[in-house]
Amino acid sequence: MNVIRSATGLQPGSKKVCLAIGFFDGVHLGHQQIIRQTIADARQHDGLACVLTFDQHPNTVVAPDRVPPLIYSLPQKLRAIQSLGGDAMLLLRFDRAFSEQTGEVFIRQLARDLGQIQSVCVGEDFVFGHKRSGNVALLKQLGTGLNFTVHGVAAVSLDGQVVSSTRIREAIRAGDLDAAGQMLGRACSLAARVVKGDQLGTKLGFPTANLDVAGLVMPPNGVYSAHAHVQGKKYRAVLNIGHRPTVQNPTSRIYVEVHLLDFNDEIYGEEMEVTFAARLRAEQKFDSVETLKAQIEEDIRRARSLF
Repeated sequence: MNVIRSATGLQPGSKKVCLAIGFFDGVHLGHQQIIRQTIADARQHDGLACVLTFDQHPNTVVAPDRVPPLIYSLPQKLRAIQSLGGDAMLLLRFDRAFSEQTGEVFIRQLARDLGQIQSVCVGEDFVFGHKRSGNVALLKQLGTGLNFTVHGVAAVSLDGQVVSSTRIREAIRAGDLDAAGQMLGRACSLAARVVKGDQLGTKLGFPTANLDVAGLVMPPNGVYSAHAHVQGKKYRAVLNIGHRPTVQNPTSRIYVEVHLLDFNDEIYGEEMEVTFAARLRAEQKFDSVETLKAQIEEDIRRARSLF
């Protein structure tokens, strides 16, 4: 899938463009339905299926005190969208100037820059533009004049409840990773850059990769068995999420540390995606570093037995 940063970069030639529009955090079952409808439209009309999304949550600009923790990092979201098989992805920068466009101006500029739009597919409650001035009704009104059809796709339900990014965040926070995975349509995971830490894991004899998870939703603190993907390879791992109460004073900072089994290479700066397998235990404060080391050894033993 070709990733472009401006609508003029698509250059569809004589082909019409079928658009899916949304922030798509998590690329969950509902988002997948929107994107697949767009792909079906494109195949039916010999057009191009293009997914339009944004580089950051709109609230980052318009309501910075109400930015939700994200299910997926941006690279993880882009990979999930690409896996669905569209032709192109239009990744737009959401900044102050963009946020001040009305919904109508946004759509008219897309129509101008993309050429002929065949269809626009969004969730039925989708709103967009300055002060949420656009919705499905406006899209249909503009579609009449600009000659495109509009799909306001109904939400997907699972177990009698609507699938939404909000519900998935709640499930992750509650530690119900199976429920989150069902709504995502894939196993629950997180992806982040490996950053330099204080080498505490190495000092304890269990080197870890420290992940920068700022802005991401986290499951409950504790120790998990996991599968880690980094540099194109997959490794078994033990993942710790928490405040490290045994070795430092209480802090609000959350540490996410991944010990890759049978691995010793340096991977600073690499992106790692970690898929949760099972929760081994809750976070604990131990009487001594020696007791902590013994528990880590037991955690690794348990993780190996589960794999």
